[in-house]
Amino acid sequence: MSEEAASPAPIHPDTAGAMGVPDIPYQAIIEQALAGIYVLQDEVFVYANATFAGIAGYTPAEMIGRHVSEFVQPDFIDSVLQSYRRRIAGNPASERFISRALHKDGRLILLEIHGSRVMHRGRYAVCGVGVEVTERVRNEEALEQSREQLRQLSAYANAKLEDQRRVLSRDIHDELGGMLTALKMDATRVMRRLDGAELQGMMRGVIGLTQQTIDAVKRIAEELRPSALDHLDLPLAITRDLEAFTLRSGVPHTLDAAKASTLRLSPRRATAVYRIFHEALTNVARHAAATRVDIALSADAERFLLVLRDDGVGFDDAPAAPQRSLGLLHMRERAREIGGDVRIETAPGRGTTLVLTAPLL
Repeated sequence: MSEEAASPAPIHPDTAGAMGVPDIPYQAIIEQALAGIYVLQDEVFVYANATFAGIAGYTPAEMIGRHVSEFVQPDFIDSVLQSYRRRIAGNPASERFISRALHKDGRLILLEIHGSRVMHRGRYAVCGVGVEVTERVRNEEALEQSREQLRQLSAYANAKLEDQRRVLSRDIHDELGGMLTALKMDATRVMRRLDGAELQGMMRGVIGLTQQTIDAVKRIAEELRPSALDHLDLPLAITRDLEAFTLRSGVPHTLDAAKASTLRLSPRRATAVYRIFHEALTNVARHAAATRVDIALSADAERFLLVLRDDGVGFDDAPAAPQRSLGLLHMRERAREIGGDVRIETAPGRGTTLVLTAPLL
């Protein structure tokens, strides 16, 4: 099949209407179309319906016979001409893009153009449809800017929260833990000087309660900020969380961290990975009704990988409950902050798999 035979249906060149308008089938409909329609040949407008011309503030008579560059912003003329020449050459024969057009009054307007190569009066031309999208594009840009600002705010809030957790964990562990330890030592000395089994028994109770409080302080401090993270030992922090999870829930777990080269993770990335893991493990404890949890950590030359699988009830990811949706959104946003990605694979009755990837550097 020849190139001409494969081209879109030609515009008939035999007759023309007023102002050189080609004799197009259904011409009345085209003239009244809400979308702008044009024909370019030799980079010159040979046809424009009233809608297309009106978008730029012209009449069809004012546009026809003029070079396309007269209606395009100067910094975008080369792009428009290159697109035109590509379509005339058939590479590709049809193209869709947004053009930076110039209104008659000098202001910028944005047109979504979809043009295709056609035969017109025995030679190739470009026939297309144009729709003004200035407001739509600006709204989309404003929305994306707002989303980016929200992402930056979220990242800032996470960073500040992590700093506060670090400070609070240290203060609880060092100051409150130190005071309780001193209290226990003083209580022990007092007990040695007491006479009478009853008083000694009471003091042993005070010492035991003090030790329980010390243990609780250590646990709270560790939950706020695992000390292992400060030494960049992510597998150790994850191991401790898993052991605590199994102790509380009775659900057994496995951890394969033999291939995890986590020492190359920056502190910020190690913290983000840990928080995502912790959120996922919390979701398993709250929602999964699992009987087993398997975790694998690995890394190649460029990326770190965490896979968490449970054999629980799973869920329908589309209409997830609001609380679960926010949890998933938080994990994905955390991953995005470090250039990573979180993928959830689940279905009702088939368990859930979370896959987290993050760059090492």
